[in-house]
Amino acid sequence: MPDDNNKKPEFNPCDWKSDISDTLPLNISRIIRHRGNFTWNSVKTDKYKKNEDSWSSVIRRALTGNRGESSKFHLRYFDIGPGGYTSLERHNHEHVVICVRGKGRVILNSKKYSVGYLDVVYISPNAIHQLINPYDEPFGFFCIVNAKRDKPKIVSKSKFNTKSKNRDRKASSRLKRRVL
Repeated sequence: MPDDNNKKPEFNPCDWKSDISDTLPLNISRIIRHRGNFTWNSVKTDKYKKNEDSWSSVIRRALTGNRGESSKFHLRYFDIGPGGYTSLERHNHEHVVICVRGKGRVILNSKKYSVGYLDVVYISPNAIHQLINPYDEPFGFFCIVNAKRDKPKIVSKSKFNTKSKNRDRKASSRLKRRVL
């Protein structure tokens, strides 16, 4: 006869009143409640990246993807303070940015764009990109990214500016030839 004292409590998804956090399976449906000011219950605030040489005034909140979900994507919220910016980088994976707070600027390869509330930015694989907040209010956005992804490669601003100028000159030259 089995010993019922050593048996783990069963998980009942409708039993929201009891404290069963130690016995919850990892991959379950759940609601992550917004607390206001772009914070969520049980979601911690992290540094954007470990190395602070390539970015300024950015925080990250991982909403899904690091809690045992089996989804093929992660959802994060980023907040860039006034005057802040993410690293200028490229990587093999794609991601989508949805602006939800304030406004900012995005560098995509050699072009700069202004973005605001509910604008959506698709960043293709290997696109050089950076998000910037030159304004006096926070710039916040959701970022949907592949669960399995490569590590970003930092792009040096001097190399990027040189390549951008060369690309712009070539594009301008091609345009002039078409016009002539």
